[in-house]
Amino acid sequence: MDQIKIGKFIKEKRKEKNITQSQLAEKLNITDRAISKWENGISMPDASIIKNLCDILDITINDLFCGEKVDQKEYDTKADKVILEMKNRIELQNKRLMFNEIIIGFMSSISFFILIFVSSYLIENNIARIILIVLSFIFFIIGVSVALKIETETGYYECRKCHHKYIPKYKDVYFAMHIGTTRYLKCPKCHMKSWNKKNYKEK
Repeated sequence: MDQIKIGKFIKEKRKEKNITQSQLAEKLNITDRAISKWENGISMPDASIIKNLCDILDITINDLFCGEKVDQKEYDTKADKVILEMKNRIELQNKRLMFNEIIIGFMSSISFFILIFVSSYLIENNIARIILIVLSFIFFIIGVSVALKIETETGYYECRKCHHKYIPKYKDVYFAMHIGTTRYLKCPKCHMKSWNKKNYKEK
């Protein structure tokens, strides 16, 4: 998926419609800076506005991701290619998010233990010690919460019993026993509890 090509295509179609960046941004309820980033190949339109963008520019989603008007004869072939590229892109993004989750979780845990050690052995003032302990718990809870939010929204879990793939609620992930990213969860399909494996790949 060529972001530069897609950006030039968006710009070309916008100009064909005699729409300024500001006007397009207003129609999509975003900033004109975002439009500029698309057209310069810096970023891609968010999934939530792609359909509206295509409607405004009078193109198909397939046209958008190919960065050109797709001939009807090549439509199926190019559509398959775009879907495969999007799938690979999402999987790569999920890998990065999962890596960030591990880093956040690790740093939160290390910070927690360091602050607890400092407050227990290096701080003599009781008030300062209590404040430091409270802060260590706050930082740890925030770090874990952010990491689990990433985990919940990235990829899916697969039930070991019936192999149903699903995305659990945040609270279910938060309170579930776990070994790494494998969690003891209740499957919404078979309603059995088992160690459900996390998968960052597309379903």
